[in-house]
Amino acid sequence: MSVGVLAHLFGSLPAKQLAAEVSEAGFSHVQLALWKAISDVDFSEPGKLSPGLASYIGEEFAKRNVSISVLGCYLHLFDRDVERRRANHARFKELLRYARSFGCSIVAAESGTLPGSDYNEQDWKAMRHALEELAEEAERWGVFVGMEPANGHLIGTASELGRLLEEVPSPNVGVVIDPGNLLTEGNFATQDDVIREAFDLLGDRIIAAHAKDRFLSEDGKLLTASPGYGRMNYDLYLKLLHRYKPYVHIVMEQATRDVMAYSKQYIERIRAGYEGQVTN
Repeated sequence: MSVGVLAHLFGSLPAKQLAAEVSEAGFSHVQLALWKAISDVDFSEPGKLSPGLASYIGEEFAKRNVSISVLGCYLHLFDRDVERRRANHARFKELLRYARSFGCSIVAAESGTLPGSDYNEQDWKAMRHALEELAEEAERWGVFVGMEPANGHLIGTASELGRLLEEVPSPNVGVVIDPGNLLTEGNFATQDDVIREAFDLLGDRIIAAHAKDRFLSEDGKLLTASPGYGRMNYDLYLKLLHRYKPYVHIVMEQATRDVMAYSKQYIERIRAGYEGQVTN
């Protein structure tokens, strides 16, 4: 399976133009965040989607041999403002209802953040309740919620996501894995342990994967780069990904237009070394 890309890395464009540019860049699938990537329809509020509109967008990509592997819905799921939280849940549920019309079965999310990571038990309960609601909606429509742990978020580590999955034991909730999101300035030197722990705890629940690269600057700051331009252990990442979830969709999350082709080839070259091997 080839490597896909975040659609909005090409900018916010009309659906037809966006599909054409993704195809011309050599990608066969995308993660599509409607309000970031599509400019000819206003998706800033829920209620705009219909089977026809979703099918139209999906078909524009399909005409160019590009599938929509993931719908992105990165909204604050435990917002302490109840009205905003409800609005965010409504937008997420709308994507779950119409995902199949896009030709997609996954709607991905991170939990959300607070300034200073000032989280409490009420935030956890709100997040759990949100995921329970979203899981119920996903089960109703036969699609998946893809939760992605990310450093600094309420759900910031593999173990925190593992706990949440135990508390919301729905088969329609899966994991979007991204080791780059689990690395910090403090654990970068032991990144192999972080990557292995993520797969030990979450590997059997993975439904999609992200790809970015990380490295430490000279002054010790953790920075982000396009795949192949950092110091993340991609050999280990892709080896474990093949072992747990062979041929799962990989979506390139960080890349500028001038390095997309190299980064895509970098991932595919490493991945090709494992494809065809018997997993155990």
